[in-house]
Amino acid sequence: MRAMQIGLIGLDTSHCVAFTKLLHEEEGAWHVPGGVVTAAYPGGSPDIERSISRVGGYTATLRDHYGVFITQTPEEAAEACDALMLLSGDGRVHAKLFRRLAPYGKPVFIDKPLALSAWDAAQIQAAAQQYGVPVMSASALRYADSLAQALADGRESILGAEVHGPMEVEPTQSHYFWYGIHAAEMLFSIMGPGCREVYAASSPQHDLLTGIWQDGRIGTIRGNRKGNYRFGALLHRIGSHTYVDAQASGKPIYADLLEQVMNLFKTGQSPLPFSHSIEVIAFLEAAEISRKQGIRVTV
Repeated sequence: MRAMQIGLIGLDTSHCVAFTKLLHEEEGAWHVPGGVVTAAYPGGSPDIERSISRVGGYTATLRDHYGVFITQTPEEAAEACDALMLLSGDGRVHAKLFRRLAPYGKPVFIDKPLALSAWDAAQIQAAAQQYGVPVMSASALRYADSLAQALADGRESILGAEVHGPMEVEPTQSHYFWYGIHAAEMLFSIMGPGCREVYAASSPQHDLLTGIWQDGRIGTIRGNRKGNYRFGALLHRIGSHTYVDAQASGKPIYADLLEQVMNLFKTGQSPLPFSHSIEVIAFLEAAEISRKQGIRVTV
């Protein structure tokens, strides 16, 4: 069977090389079979230094080491491939880029953050529905192997959760979307949808986001810019507590995510309802308002 041909849109984060390596290097311990990257559009955002400064190097690696054809437009990559990964690190451009890709009808994975507002996220959903495009968006932390193991017994007994992780800020991505998206994805993976309001407290070194769910459960995110840069979570269940070190399993978190993405590409069915992804964006958008105004904000 011919391997699925995958196109990458946006070569400004390490994810483009990480995913390509997992797909192409068949002898690798964590090889994900079924697809190869055949075309890629570099992109890049001039006003984000860590975006524009990396595009050239990642583009050269994909072209020279993995034999990926570099296109001049996103449309050229979309036309040439069976499925697409929208990997641009700048969440501001995702809705616009997706609208350019959707008419081709190819399944699309959108890397974090899906968007910087619930409005843009809804526009992506509308375009996907208009053109019948299977679409998925998630952070790799949502599918971390150690977290999946902790959730293997189900979520019915979960009373709440406390998630922690690094929360570096990139000014163009508001306060919470650059790195806060990872911890938020972990929290919603544990708690499920249904957060009704959020309150955010912030200092130069840390943030604390408190979400209250419709059923009264409470989940929190502690974002660190000092002292602790690992992702983890404390799950509170009826009669027990479980701590999860999200990076402890030894399996690359990108492999966990890529397995889910390949399932989307092969079946045309996302393992994650898109409404769940939109709710994460709405949660972070509400947290941003709360941080600025010092009030509880409805999600």
